[in-house]
Amino acid sequence: MINAELARMFERVADLLEIAGEDTFRVSSYRRASRTLRDVAVDVGVLAAEGRLTELPGVGKGTAQRIQQYLETGRMDVLEELSAKFPPDLPSLLEIQGMGPKKVALVHKKLGVKNLDDLKRVIASGEMAALAGLGDASVKKIAEGIAFLESGAGRTPLGIALPIAEAFAERVRAMKGVRRVEIAGSLRRGVETIGDIDLLCDAANSELVVTAFTKLEGVKRVLAAGGTKGSVTIEMEAGRELQIDLRVVEKEAFGAAWQYFTGSKEHNVRLRERAVAKKWRLNEYGLYDGQTRIAGRDEEGIYQKLGLPWIEPELREDRGELENPHLEEPLVTLDDIRGDLHMHTTASDGRSTIEEMARAAKALGYEYIAICDHSKSAVIANGLSVERLKEHHAAIRAVNKRVKGITVLAGCECDILSNGTLDYPDEILAECDWVVASIHSAMGPGGSGKHTPTERTLAAMRSRYVSAIGHPTGRLINRRAPSELDMKVVIEEARRTGTLLEINASWQRLDLNDVYVRQAVEAGLMLTIDTDAHHIDQLGAMRLGVLTARRGWAGKKNILNCLPLVAFRKRIAAKREA
Repeated sequence: MINAELARMFERVADLLEIAGEDTFRVSSYRRASRTLRDVAVDVGVLAAEGRLTELPGVGKGTAQRIQQYLETGRMDVLEELSAKFPPDLPSLLEIQGMGPKKVALVHKKLGVKNLDDLKRVIASGEMAALAGLGDASVKKIAEGIAFLESGAGRTPLGIALPIAEAFAERVRAMKGVRRVEIAGSLRRGVETIGDIDLLCDAANSELVVTAFTKLEGVKRVLAAGGTKGSVTIEMEAGRELQIDLRVVEKEAFGAAWQYFTGSKEHNVRLRERAVAKKWRLNEYGLYDGQTRIAGRDEEGIYQKLGLPWIEPELREDRGELENPHLEEPLVTLDDIRGDLHMHTTASDGRSTIEEMARAAKALGYEYIAICDHSKSAVIANGLSVERLKEHHAAIRAVNKRVKGITVLAGCECDILSNGTLDYPDEILAECDWVVASIHSAMGPGGSGKHTPTERTLAAMRSRYVSAIGHPTGRLINRRAPSELDMKVVIEEARRTGTLLEINASWQRLDLNDVYVRQAVEAGLMLTIDTDAHHIDQLGAMRLGVLTARRGWAGKKNILNCLPLVAFRKRIAAKREA
């Protein structure tokens, strides 16, 4: 669909305007249009043909004209004019933590920096630290940002890779003679970023299927096309390519192959060691006693022969799942989720109304939701003043009465300020049914007049009105490193105060990550899984949060929004009454 390409173009316009020092309102308008184009489910070309572009949030007459121009000519004048003013790779420097538009403009103007290699050069030479307004500490942070960005190079976030894998699996499944198709690899394990996509299939004619696979629409390059395996790439954003491998496996070995190609490597090594101890041999074709295959048709048979129960894919990381294979209770599932406790609407920076969110959540079978729009300090997100929040809560309660079959809670996402105080006074928070407290700015280690992220988080949890800490480490996958949070101390304070920690299911965040989820679960802490949705189409991200929770060994009892409404209300009231 053309939507994604247009969204990237508007985002690039906004980047270039920022570097050029243009008005922030103009920059924000392009970013909002980009978000709208990325999230809208209808093809923009169809809307343009029907003359309905301006019905989209953030798309005014001027923006609609630019979209129309691109649809008709393949060009966008404003982007070409801005691009001509700067080197093509300069905007990519904005992806580096610590490199805002002013710094990008500064190093370009003063030091002639045009790309990442240039930036590394002026950091190494000391030229950058010598610039007025920078200094060693600032440049060190930027160097760390470069290292972090490069550590994630070539890795695709789970939330982007999974829909692609499912779409390709469905297209292979529709091919003649294909009997079964499954997703394998780190994607099946729910790892937050993946290197490539692995698909397995059982088919009557492997060569025909592999040939057809290499000719699917969207394939950019064919890397391999053999009798039982095909490898292709598809084009991603910014010229990146994502590899997709398809293996055709015989029915009798399908379980062994699925287990083997799901991994992880460490888990598989441990299984092979168990097989060797029994004088057997385990590989992708089956479990063998001499030349006789004794298991391999399904995964369960492999594990059973090795003296183990079937182990959930998300746990196969050699993190104790072989020593303690019998879980106290099943891992949480998507069907266990009864509500979503963090979502935004058009009142702040969301793109769906309260009623649209409520009806969409009801259609998912939820029992309750919490509307949590931004607080007043989140200016860029159109945060709500105290007066606007009161009006917003009145609108939420009106929708709660109007939409039957689901309870809509009036909440907020309250900023934790740099000094550790909250963005709203207690008397306002007391009027909320549910309060998510989050850090959105000044995420560094602290300094003059600032508290560390840990100190700020602890202070927020000590408020009787803070129900949960939103996206606790503040990370953005492949883009921003997590803040330096002392998670052991945070988990202990959360347990002591009865505050929930959030698993933010947005694909950009997945925060808490699986390791911290495991720590919280082992400490007996209760968590929430929330989408942080800004549009009804984003409510489906809940499954990514569930995958993360499962990787952290979380069961239904560990997740607050698995409780029915009455028990949920009792649990959140307990902190306020303590």
